[in-house]
Order: sequence, then C-alpha cells, then structure tokens
Amino acid sequence: MSFMVGHQTSKFAGDPFASQGVWGTPNGRANFCEEDYAITFYIAEFINSLSNVAYVYLALKSIYPTRAHFPTKPKIDFMSFSLLALGIGSFLFHASLRKTLEFVDELSMLLLSWSMLDAVFAADISSPPNRRLVRGAIAVFHIIFCAVYLQTVNIIIQVVGFLGGMIITGFKSHYLLKGLKTSDPTDEKKLSEAKAKDLSNRGWDAVYVSLFGYLLWNIEFMYCSELRAAKAAIGLPTSWIFEFHGWWHVLTAIGAAQFMDVAREMRAEVRRQMGTGQEKKEK
Repeated sequence: MSFMVGHQTSKFAGDPFASQGVWGTPNGRANFCEEDYAITFYIAEFINSLSNVAYVYLALKSIYPTRAHFPTKPKIDFMSFSLLALGIGSFLFHASLRKTLEFVDELSMLLLSWSMLDAVFAADISSPPNRRLVRGAIAVFHIIFCAVYLQTVNIIIQVVGFLGGMIITGFKSHYLLKGLKTSDPTDEKKLSEAKAKDLSNRGWDAVYVSLFGYLLWNIEFMYCSELRAAKAAIGLPTSWIFEFHGWWHVLTAIGAAQFMDVAREMRAEVRRQMGTGQEKKEK
C-alpha cells in the first residue's frame, strides 16, 4: 500500500521546460517520470496524456458497438460512462499537472470503482425497489467517501477506496459466476461449465493485464533516472516505448473494458436465469 501511495505523491520535478508551459508551473502532488513540456508547451506530459485515448476509445466502442448505434442510438451504461470520464479526467491532469485537475483524475478512478460495484451488486436482485435501494446505498456511500477524501486530501483514503472497490467487485463477481454455472450439460437454465470457464478466464485475463501495467509503472517509479538516460540515448520517437506510465493507462484501459464486458454478460445471464429478461435496460 505504501508503495502505491508513493507513486501518487512522487515528484520528478525540475525539468528544464517545466515552468514554460501554457498551464503554468506544475503544482500537482504527483509529477511523473516523463519530462515536462518536452514535446509541446501545450501538454505537460505528452505520452502520459495521449495514452488516455485508450480509455476514451474503449468506452466509445462500448457505447457505439456497431455503426447502427452511431451517433443517435448509444448503448451507454454507468460503466462505459465511468471509463470515458476516467480517460478525460486523466488526460486533463497529465496535460496540465495542476492540483485541481489531479482531483478530477482521482475522483474519476473512484467513479470507475463505483460503476463496477453498482453493476455486480445490483445484478442478482430481482425486486426493482430493492435494486434501487442497493444502488442508492452504493451511490450515497461513494458520494460521502469522495467528500471525506476532498476534505482530508489524504491520498491513502483514495487508494484504499479504489483498491477496496476493485477487490470487492472481484469477490462478488466470483460469487455471481459460481451461482450461475452447472456441471449438468442438459440443464439449459444454468450456465454451462465451458461458458462459465470462458467468463472466468476473461475476467482473470483482465486482472493480469492490469497488474502487468502496474508492474511497468513500478519499474518507471524505481528506475526513472535509468529510463531517462536510455530515452535520451535512443531519441524520439522510439524512446516513447519507455514511457511506462503511459503503458499503465493503455493496459488498465484494456483490462477494465474487458472486465466490464464480463460483468455485463454475467448481469445479462443473471437476468435470464431470474426470468426478468435480458431486454430490461440497465442504466
């Protein structure tokens, strides 16, 4: 935990162009290994900013799965909205390195956690009033949690909230999947072992991809000086492959989007088995 907090408060400051960008001298609590304003005076961390396109692209891909949905028939849900918000919020922070927009980035991470908890905890509740009650309770908890974080400005609170939400989502998803499957191939009311295994494997793949992104971020944090020397020796644009925080964005976008797809499929399967119908629209 302390290691992750270290990332959030790391300051690789003092870059030669840091005070010359249009956003002003960076005043965020975090300043990453990528050199500030090295590419353009309009974007503080060029690759760390542009890599957030992965969140936006995958969110829009979910919102507009086919050409028939674009642009007037979007299939937006809370999870795809939160992924889109995270991409925009993270882009604004890395582009500016301003403290105010750093809060936007951090709160959008909590929004992502909120959306996933909402999806898995409301999935197996058949009664609409009870479902609204659970979703409302999750919403109230997250709003209060965010307010406490903004009041205390203690990064440990944000980290615990985000990681806790992801872990609880994982356990609840495992519980849902366990209840959906059957080993009897003739039981059409339940999910087959093969389909359940496919969903489980895709869920774990999403976790592994995200963890690999976090590993790259760890490497950048620990070996920033060495990576900067290597980038200087290689030169642009090849050196961009060593912007590991940017890879964290891309890989976590892939992992989050895949886990959301698994959560949607589980939710639809729960609805089918409960007899409420897959056509029921989830917001």
